[in-house]
Amino acid sequence: MVVQEYLSRPHLVDELKYDLRIYVMVYGVNPLRVYMHKYGIVRFCTESYCKPTNYNLKNLFMHLTNYAINKDNDCFEENQGEDGEDEGHKRSLRAILEILAAEGANVQVLMRQIKDIIVKTMITSQPYLSHLYRSCQPEDLDNSMCY
Repeated sequence: MVVQEYLSRPHLVDELKYDLRIYVMVYGVNPLRVYMHKYGIVRFCTESYCKPTNYNLKNLFMHLTNYAINKDNDCFEENQGEDGEDEGHKRSLRAILEILAAEGANVQVLMRQIKDIIVKTMITSQPYLSHLYRSCQPEDLDNSMCY
């Protein structure tokens, strides 16, 4: 599932809008067991961010962080070499946490808050997931009726 909220004043790195990809695996629903992968990625826009206006709203390279869109921009920078995860328009979660720490953010608190959001989201959805799990029959799995 994707959960998101549009931020009218996003935090920028190098004047670029970005998003975090945090990977979570639901290992069990009853009892609920959730694991967060320690590696994530950060996807950047390829053009400097300006607040949306009627003139720039259609500039997808400025407002959307999707790799599938930004890789087609002439400004797109692939990650290169050993330190590639710290450069370019697709970086590691570790790289962005280092940038935030250098700006004075408490990244331990930030990661605790992210984990808290994940836990609360999963607790909210657990009854529904548990119901889906219980309602799937083995024959349904062969017919792609259950996900």
